[in-house]
Amino acid sequence: MVGYDPGSQSAVHSPEAAALAGSTAGLVTRALISPFDVLKIRFQLQIEQVSSQRPEGKYWGLFQASRCIYSEEGLSAFWKGHIPAQMLSICFGAVQFASFEFLTETVHKSTPYDSRTAGVHFVCGGLAACSATVVCQPLDTLRTRFAAQGEPKVYRNLRHAVSTMCRSGGALTFYHGLLPTLMAVFPYAGLQFFFYNVFKELLAPPPNSGKSGGNMRSLVCGSGAGIISKTLTYPFDLFKKRLQVRGFEAARVHFGQVRNYRGLVDCMVQIAQEEGVRGFFKGLSPSLVKAALSTGFTFFWYEFFLNAIQNLSERQKTNNIIQNPEER
Repeated sequence: MVGYDPGSQSAVHSPEAAALAGSTAGLVTRALISPFDVLKIRFQLQIEQVSSQRPEGKYWGLFQASRCIYSEEGLSAFWKGHIPAQMLSICFGAVQFASFEFLTETVHKSTPYDSRTAGVHFVCGGLAACSATVVCQPLDTLRTRFAAQGEPKVYRNLRHAVSTMCRSGGALTFYHGLLPTLMAVFPYAGLQFFFYNVFKELLAPPPNSGKSGGNMRSLVCGSGAGIISKTLTYPFDLFKKRLQVRGFEAARVHFGQVRNYRGLVDCMVQIAQEEGVRGFFKGLSPSLVKAALSTGFTFFWYEFFLNAIQNLSERQKTNNIIQNPEER
């Protein structure tokens, strides 16, 4: 069960267990979905129209972009920025799920609201993601810049990237795009937890069937929640990516046109004027594939590892009781 469940027969998830399960889930999921993330970022940063009928830009289709990146940059290009991305996933997963478990328990114990309702999951999920975003935003910016650069590379490695960004723009460079990120992450994560809760209830097996649906139900529910939440909040993710590469235009020249945005509003206006409404949804296709896999696997692995930690803890307690019967 994701979130505090007062009716559960098992022990309440501790923040430490939730953080460990969340970070491990993020690590495994990131390794699996990294290629889709790189494809999504490349489309999001392309100024030219994304169309197979009139291929103006460098990338105009999911398979075409995959072939292009592979032929020009090799297979490893699909894992560009993987180290900061893994650091991001581990950190974000730990903070988000630990915060979510804490918030749902606090709401249930301190307010008249039931922690198991979808509405509570929406609010707590959004707040948990916002706290994780503030903590992890520098890693997200680094991940985006590594995934955005082609050949020759501007940043040789993670240390070189950090030192270069600090010299060129100061510490605030790591927080470019924070405002649209927070504006997007609250409803995005909130909707993820909301729809995950709804789908889990809808797909719950009959009480007397003796079946739980297991982790496969978590995967299906998470995938559905990821697709819906990503579609509804996608433009803000695109704004974030455009702003995160501000001051990084030199590395984008050979990909096509580049733009310099003064801020969120200027970014929105320029995209609307030059690229139209469709410009707000560039890269949506790989993003939905990534969202389905990412959210599905995240909830799947989170519940898997949380159950594993809980079972291990209960086994240790049983062994202690057997070895020390006076503790009964």
